[in-house]
Parts: sequence; structure tokens; C-alpha cells
Amino acid sequence: MAELTALLTPEGLRLLDALPPVESADDVARAVSRLRKEGHSPDLVSAVVTQSRLRTRGEAKFGPFAQRMLFTRAGLEQATRLSIAARHAARFRDSGLQRVADLGCGIGGDALGLAGLGLQVHAVDADEVTAAIAAYNLAPFGDAASVRHSTAEDADLTGGDAVWLDPARRTAGHTETKRTRPEDWSPPLDWTFDLARRLPAGIKLGPALEREAIPDEFEAQWVSADGSTVELVLWSGALAREGVRRAALVIRGGDAHELTGPGDAPDEPARELGDYLHEPDGAVIRARLIGDVARSLDAGMVDEHIAYLTSDAPVTSPFVSSFRVREVMPAKIPAINGALRAQRIGRLEIKKRGVDVDPAQFRRKLALSGENEATLLLTRVGAKRIAVLADRVSRQP
Repeated sequence: MAELTALLTPEGLRLLDALPPVESADDVARAVSRLRKEGHSPDLVSAVVTQSRLRTRGEAKFGPFAQRMLFTRAGLEQATRLSIAARHAARFRDSGLQRVADLGCGIGGDALGLAGLGLQVHAVDADEVTAAIAAYNLAPFGDAASVRHSTAEDADLTGGDAVWLDPARRTAGHTETKRTRPEDWSPPLDWTFDLARRLPAGIKLGPALEREAIPDEFEAQWVSADGSTVELVLWSGALAREGVRRAALVIRGGDAHELTGPGDAPDEPARELGDYLHEPDGAVIRARLIGDVARSLDAGMVDEHIAYLTSDAPVTSPFVSSFRVREVMPAKIPAINGALRAQRIGRLEIKKRGVDVDPAQFRRKLALSGENEATLLLTRVGAKRIAVLADRVSRQP
């Protein structure tokens, strides 16, 4: 709070905006030394340098908007990417819901998406410092966005159309935090679900939430961004799409593709490894829609317990990474090194699924030399461990 108080002054904000980007530890040391020599207080120097470094990191989630925002380290790590927040906000707008309560707003990432699409946002956060930072970040929207220091349970929902909830799933703090159990979340998961049954709601949760905890009447949408599964959103009431209970939203760069279903999709049977191997996106795996992807590719499972698909058709999909098989061999170092030498592989991507292997340690045992590149996929079929040397296939637009 002392740092925030020092920062939220005309002098502090001017100093922050004038500071060159702080990206490395050397940049931090130089900036601290210069500002202290200029006579600024330790609290102000610490706040300004910390915020400058966080703004640089924040560009990955907020783009150029990060350069006028404030952050905590924990808040930035847990914040929704602005591009994803805008997609969530569009669902509220398209459902005709105009006044949204953001309960557990953090630094305001999702509230920015809501306000940016013209919705009225009433945001609360239980942490005083975080609420103050969210208020600063939302200030450009004027009366369209308000922030209060409050718990979700005590928030005034009078006049609201819908709610966005992001239960705190980590210990309190602004720097290092630890994950907690669902029964220790704030607000509690049962309270959150009860509210979502009374008002249309979107609930942001971790993608690894136990599926048994998902109410049957909610739509569950897993979201991945650039190859990482980043969140699970449960939608209720008018925000849940008719006939959709499972969805995988896959975002890569500026492109987004979604796969939906009325429930878990049945898997395709396992078949012998063909000319192509496909790795489903993590959101597809979490949503258990692998079978639908397999049928779209005329593919089957490599093994009924392993989330790899195989086919002979030269097609791919936005929901998988596809590889053209060069060679299949036992997952043993001598056999793999022989193939690498024969094909002059000097650059190798290593992926694994269903085998207990550390790719970094495994790489140290390989003889990489030559001008060619490839991907090595380590997996198993039944009890047999295999290595697949393959080439990446470009995704279809």
C-alpha cells in the first residue's frame, strides 16, 4: 500500500510514464540507481521500477494498453488476456445483457473487455490494493465502470443483469501465491454455483477442475491460447448456448476456432499407426471432444488410453497439430540415434505422451548433427514404447 500511495500521485505517474522500458535485471539496477541519485524516495523508486517492468511483461496479455495500466505481479499472472476477455464480453453483449457485476475483478482484465464493448460494469475485489489498481485501469471508462473494495458475497447486485465470477483460487498476496483447494476458494464454489443458478453467469476457473464438480445444467468451455490451455469457463442461464454442454475454444494468434457438443464425444477405436499422427489441442482433450476431431480427419486413436490420433489422409485441422510420419522405431536411444544420423537431423522438437520421459534429459542422449529438422514423438501402443520421427504439417486456414 505504501508503494501504491507513492505511485498514485502526479509526480509518481509522470515518473513512471517517463521511464524507459525495464526488461532485465540490469535495467532494474540502472533505473533504481538513477532514480535514487535524483532524490526520489525508496517507496516511489520501488513502485515505479516494478510497474515499468510489469508493464513490459503485461504487453503479452494486454498489448499496447499495458503501457497505461498498473499491475501487481500476482494480478498480472492471473489476469485474462484482453483478447479472450473481449470474447467473453461479446457473449454478454450478444445475449442482450447490459449491466454486469464482475465479482473478483483482480486488476480488471475481464472488466476492461466488458466496458470496452459498451457494457455497464460494477466490479469488486476483496483485496484493497488490487481494487485500487483495477479502479485506475478502468478510469478511462468513466461512469460506465465502477470498482469497490468488497467481497463477492457482500456485493450489491441490485439492478444487475448478469455476473462474471473469478473465484480466488490462490492464497492472498501480490507477489508469490499458492494454489488452494476448491473448498478454500473465495467465494466458495458452492456459493458461486448457487448464484449462477439465479442470474446468468460466466465463471472463470482453472482448466483442470474435476469434471465431477461441473453442474450438469452449465455449459463448460475450455479455452486454449497459442497451445496452452488457460482456463475453463462455465456459462449459465441466458449465457449458456442451447444444446451445448462441452466446448473447446482454440485461439492461435488472431484466429479462433471452436468445437462444441451436447456432451462428451465418444472416441474412435484404436487403429494401426498410419501416415499421419495428430496431437489434439489441450482444450479439445479437456472437453473430451477428441472423437469428433478424429471423425473429421477420418482418424482413429493410436492407443485407446493415449490422446494421439492417426490417419492416412493428408488433412489437418485447427484443433490438432499434425505430423507426417517418417519412421517408427522402438523408443530406445541406439535406434533413435541411428535414424537421426541417417537423416542428418540437427534440429529436433521432442514431444511425449503416455511415457515417463523428461524431454530435456532425453535430448542430451541424442546425436544431433546435420542440416535437417524434424519432430520426435515418444508414446506407447499398449505396453510397447515407440518413437515416431515426423515432420510438422501446416495447419489449414
